[in-house]
Amino acid sequence: MTETRLERIAVALDTDDRDTYSDWCRLFGPRVGVLKVGPRVVLRWGRDAVREAAATGADVFLDMKFHDIPSTVAGAVGAAKELDVTYLTVHAGGGRRMLEAAAEEAGDEVRVLGITVLTHLGADDLRDLDLPGEAGDRVLSWARSAKAAGCAGVVCSPLELATLRARLGPELLLVSPGIRFDSVAVADDQRRVASPSAALRAGADLLVIGRPLTQAPDPEAALAALAEACE
Repeated sequence: MTETRLERIAVALDTDDRDTYSDWCRLFGPRVGVLKVGPRVVLRWGRDAVREAAATGADVFLDMKFHDIPSTVAGAVGAAKELDVTYLTVHAGGGRRMLEAAAEEAGDEVRVLGITVLTHLGADDLRDLDLPGEAGDRVLSWARSAKAAGCAGVVCSPLELATLRARLGPELLLVSPGIRFDSVAVADDQRRVASPSAALRAGADLLVIGRPLTQAPDPEAALAALAEACE
């Protein structure tokens, strides 16, 4: 069992089983800094599930990836504030006015994170979307927009962390999914990935980890290995 809380780790609680969700809250909540709750959970069990995660003592990362007209997104952020979440996500591709509306509504109560280029997207996917250029260039562009709009941080793959930290400074929160352990093989759709230690060295403030922990044969052992990797 890990002795100290892993404050820079957010565990993604993605499941379709209510008992499993509760088990994960009890297991990971006291041991990590953040529990990430996304649409899969919210659409099944609603606001009570968000409150259950918060009751563990961990911060809650509400990962709903809002992307709509500015007034609609502002309204959604206002609703999220009622749940006392610490972080929530909006799509940086929604544009400057949408990002500004989200940040203004959030105020000092919630840290708005701009989603840049999702970790499953590669160069071929961007071409299909008529978004030319390298993923890293688009991530930097959207991250700049999010910072200028007043967002607290951005979500990016581990591969863009070093560039964003160097270009955008130490104040912007950098949150990175796509974290994979060398010792845990998980077949999934993530493409732009790195190990926990590599992501932290590159400048991540918060690592989002789901399946390598939740699907590990021994989650306690996986947490212990993660703690060692993060030292």
